[in-house]
Amino acid sequence: MSNPDLLYSEVEQDLRASVRAVLTDHCPPSAVLARLESDEPCDLGVWRTLAAELGVAGLHVPEDRGGHGASVRETAVVLEELGRSVAPVPFLGSTVLATTALLACDSDLVGDLAAGTTTAALAIPLTTAPGSACPTTVSVGEDGLLSGRVTSVVDARAAEFFVVPATGPALYAVRADAPGVTVAEVVSLDMTRRIADVSLASTPGVLLASGDRAEAAVREAVRVGAGLLASEQVGIAEWCLEETVRYVKERHQFGRPVGSFQAVKHRLADLWLELVCARATARYAADALACGSPDADVAVALAQSECAELAVRAAEEAIQLHGGIGMTWEHPAHLALKRAKIDQLAFGTGGEHRMTLGHMVHLPMDIPSLAQT
Repeated sequence: MSNPDLLYSEVEQDLRASVRAVLTDHCPPSAVLARLESDEPCDLGVWRTLAAELGVAGLHVPEDRGGHGASVRETAVVLEELGRSVAPVPFLGSTVLATTALLACDSDLVGDLAAGTTTAALAIPLTTAPGSACPTTVSVGEDGLLSGRVTSVVDARAAEFFVVPATGPALYAVRADAPGVTVAEVVSLDMTRRIADVSLASTPGVLLASGDRAEAAVREAVRVGAGLLASEQVGIAEWCLEETVRYVKERHQFGRPVGSFQAVKHRLADLWLELVCARATARYAADALACGSPDADVAVALAQSECAELAVRAAEEAIQLHGGIGMTWEHPAHLALKRAKIDQLAFGTGGEHRMTLGHMVHLPMDIPSLAQT
């Protein structure tokens, strides 16, 4: 087995620059803050630019399936930039979760998602952890119609169709405007990434896969989602650190920059060191998933154990070190904290991932002190 490649390639760096340029021009913090007051689930203008013009929706989709034939490494780079800007776009729900599930069950629907002309959502709770059993809250009646309810589905309101796991197990494609479909938005801490409860009542659907293949498709989507979310968490932490360093250089107290005080220097130096380590784990997870490494499960658990908590800590430090301005609605630091807190719960908590990691590397997890960590 080859060694993991944690460095960014020239192509990945160019991709980063292109995505950052679009987000800087079309998704500044002022625009994100203004959108919180609206009922629109996402910024469709920014999404069309990213998905259709830059082609980020089809990065890890093979060329013969309508994509660009790259890998999830490139998708992870996009997530880093989306984390930096806390962009309100359905990238996680459509490009990462739904697209990965459709690829795993060899569905032709993936071509429309890769082209950026259609959006979808995988109808599972956002808190579903890797390795969890396939959700069974949706049942299939004798007439072949679907009924049931799935809570906390990410990017559900922006989806034109749903990829729905059902009892069997089986996987169905369901149009968002099909009879019996109800999408009820849930008030979330992070309004830049909307979640909703999806209910089906005698709703028709198209069978995508059944049995082990359906279960494997959902399991792979959740694993990829958890692994790549670590890159978004790194992006959040990176923005928080850079913005805080910039601020403490400019803000003066007692006739000198706040950043010149030793206590502030130490806090930011510690945060930088944690960020470097977290970036390595996130890149390791993305590379392991891209290469199909047998260590991918370990890499994903390790990345989420490290990156989820780092993003929250970085956002908390940003707010504290910005002082009074950091606590205001007008400053975007609270957007980073809210996204970091929701990401901390997505695809399993850090404690769950540490327990999973402990079992995979054969640690004695029956010790009470370890189980409570």
